[in-house]
Amino acid sequence: MERGAGDRTGSALFAGFRALGLFSTDIPHVVRFSALKRRFYVTTCVGKSFHTYDVQKLSLVAVSNSLPQDICCMAADGRLVFAAYGNVFSAFARNKEVVHTFKGHKAEIHLLQPFGDHIISVDTDSILIIWHIYSEEEYLQLTFDKSVFKISAILHPSTYLNKILLGSEQGSLQLWNVKSNKLLYTFQGWKMGVTALQQAPAVDVVAIGLMSGQVIIHNIKFDETLMKFRQDWGPITSISFRTDGHPVMAAGSPCGHIGLWDLEDKKLINQMRNAHSTAIAGLTFLHREPLLVTNGADNALRIWIFDGPMGEGRLLRFRMGHSAPLTKIRYYGQNGQQILSASQDGTLQSFSTIHEKFNKSLGHGLVNKKRVKRKGLQNAMSVRLPPITKFAAEEARESDWDSIIACHQGKLSCSTWNYQRSTIGAYFLKPKELKKDDITATAVDITSCGNFAVIGLSSGTVDVYNMQSGIHRGSFGEDQAHKGSVRDVAVDGLNQLTITTGSEGLLKFWNFKNKMLIHSVSLDSPPNMMLLHRDSGILALALDDFTISVLDIETRKIVREFSGHQGQINDLTFSPDGRWLITASMDCSVRTWDLPSGCLIDSFLLDSAPLNVTMSPTGDFLATSHVDHLGIYLWSNISLYSVVSLRPLPTDYIPSVVMLPGTCQTQDTELSEETIEPSDEMIEYDSPEQLNEQLVTLSLLPESRWKNLLNLDVIKKKNKPKEPPKVPKSAPFFIPTVPGLVPRYAAPEQNNDPHQSKVVNLGILAQKSDFCLKLEEGLVNNKYEAALNLLKELGPSGIETELRSLSPDCGGSVEVMQSFLKMIEMMLDRKRDFELAQAYLALFLKLHLKMLPSEPVLLEEMTKLSSQVEENWIHLQSLFNQSICILNYIKSALL
Repeated sequence: MERGAGDRTGSALFAGFRALGLFSTDIPHVVRFSALKRRFYVTTCVGKSFHTYDVQKLSLVAVSNSLPQDICCMAADGRLVFAAYGNVFSAFARNKEVVHTFKGHKAEIHLLQPFGDHIISVDTDSILIIWHIYSEEEYLQLTFDKSVFKISAILHPSTYLNKILLGSEQGSLQLWNVKSNKLLYTFQGWKMGVTALQQAPAVDVVAIGLMSGQVIIHNIKFDETLMKFRQDWGPITSISFRTDGHPVMAAGSPCGHIGLWDLEDKKLINQMRNAHSTAIAGLTFLHREPLLVTNGADNALRIWIFDGPMGEGRLLRFRMGHSAPLTKIRYYGQNGQQILSASQDGTLQSFSTIHEKFNKSLGHGLVNKKRVKRKGLQNAMSVRLPPITKFAAEEARESDWDSIIACHQGKLSCSTWNYQRSTIGAYFLKPKELKKDDITATAVDITSCGNFAVIGLSSGTVDVYNMQSGIHRGSFGEDQAHKGSVRDVAVDGLNQLTITTGSEGLLKFWNFKNKMLIHSVSLDSPPNMMLLHRDSGILALALDDFTISVLDIETRKIVREFSGHQGQINDLTFSPDGRWLITASMDCSVRTWDLPSGCLIDSFLLDSAPLNVTMSPTGDFLATSHVDHLGIYLWSNISLYSVVSLRPLPTDYIPSVVMLPGTCQTQDTELSEETIEPSDEMIEYDSPEQLNEQLVTLSLLPESRWKNLLNLDVIKKKNKPKEPPKVPKSAPFFIPTVPGLVPRYAAPEQNNDPHQSKVVNLGILAQKSDFCLKLEEGLVNNKYEAALNLLKELGPSGIETELRSLSPDCGGSVEVMQSFLKMIEMMLDRKRDFELAQAYLALFLKLHLKMLPSEPVLLEEMTKLSSQVEENWIHLQSLFNQSICILNYIKSALL
């Protein structure tokens, strides 16, 4: 099957821009110190690339180029950042571009350790390779038996020249001299797998984290254990020591808690419970500062400061996204700078498209916030609301009361949220009397004025509530609005119509004020979801048979029907002007439909099914969220900054797969000849000189060329100088130019014949102009285009001179004047250059009106021309009168 639309690849309308809400994965972060700028930087992994933040303000400094696969391990020295993916790892310079790539491992790399001008890498088969960084050559390779010594941790002890300490899953440790390739010592261990190794501030002392939750402070010089600590939260994930004068050690755990241990008193001094909702991937105390940097798989990067009297840490700065896949995203407000997102982790967050510092979290929904505050429950998981499935927001009255209404999974009551205060609102909206207990809220909408919320239930009931007071303001229908479950609800922009749709396949229009049914439409298939564009009154319905129906709420009739998706339609969004409808489906495609033409104009595939799409109110970005993805992906609207062809796609068009923003490979690939050749994706449209032979067409000449032809004598009289020009004392040199509208330099005359006669030829003075010659040719071949083109190039004075010279008194002839009249007749007959024909004819009559009646030939031509001009003008006048009549009716009639 051939690919249509010029074999284009990807999307013609949308280009990947960036990803929002991605800050961390389960890969430990890396902290670096810039000696040049005297500040710390923290680097976190976000899939196939990594972000670098300035610790001082947690502002994003750099985003690296993407790697072919997800990063599985990271490390850094003072100059480079090393990132491993699969069995390959690369070195990045300036936190951005790859400068070295190291290939040689057969298994996946899981440990990296910078070692001066070398880098040590360890794979899951316990093969250790030492590389020279700048030559990318192997310096040494060590192979360990996985069944006896499977490497799980690596450390370069401070002041131990050319030596590394290796920890194993079997529990033993080995100290190697990598320069002489010798095993110096084997530590028997504690019969538990080693999970973390960290150099203590004291020389020869190393902290060893074990699978049992123990932390061993060990002197590796004398093989003596100095102290032991134990945490009951599972294996130790990471260890760090304070170096600002306080003998404190922090140890991370898989359940998100951090233990703080006093090394002098050998006791636990504090617990940082729920520092992360998932395992602590990495924690690092900044050198000589009371700051602890932590990250985890919950997509959060946090900085804690230890300035309390009891040594406890408080949250200083953080960057946090969702820790579970998203359920719903929508733009908030009309400036297109904030995106509200709900997630399966139960939170509602707002992400800024401008800068991360404007992000904010509205938090978890709590069943009873006052009870939690009063009783001081440490674990509020039991009183948290389920994840939000749908929400609606309106900023009109956000400063007065709650502006967001949300329904939760499996819950009857809908929660309100306050965007300005970034918290859950004051009310839980639900009907007071219900006969069944298994009824849930399935659809919500909020009016454009922000005063009312409309909630649809699975029982078929649709209720209206006041957002300010939370009072129930009525229900639609006598008993229930629909016999089946309510799939979606919408309110128009003027609060006149409420539109509801149910699982029984009915679309109903209700009067918003008196709650009475106005109209009902039966659909071909039960609807899955519905979206109303309030400005244009266009309603889009996604049906269960994977088709889309578009209705006009004024006429209440289906105006467009689209088909083509091969899976359930997950979401819909309109462009701000209502011309495009963008749909996302489980077939991994995003399609753009042009509503005026009723055609598919763009389609592209993604490697992960899109769950949500929302278009910016300003039209600059399309935002999407995807299955099993934590981020929001922005796509820029190409039509805003480039010329885009909106031709319909053929029925056999096969869309290509587009990588998500921020995950594209950046390797420079040579473009094929087919790609370099210009495709017919954008064909420049050249407007014909005349759209139709029946249409009167004007020329493209400016008005100054023809409008003042009859008033040239008046203009010359006004422009006549009052006094003769004065000759300047020293006249500058001027290059001679040819007279005309377009300035051109006069070419010097070349006298090739040295014996040319000096006698003046008087015949030259009586030479005819090119215009007269073309008119004489027109009498013979009946073609006047050349003569007309010459006349178009002249200015008003030149035109008057040419027309004046047509008379016999000025060197012309009656035949030339007859030819000019035939040229005007040809222009009127073809209905092209209509205003030029009228202007030229008027000037001709003004100049030669006295002699025309005396020539029978010219009089005959004038008679034919007069009837033709009258016929054309009557036709035009009728059209003008009709247009003026309609315009006056529209202006004065009461519509």
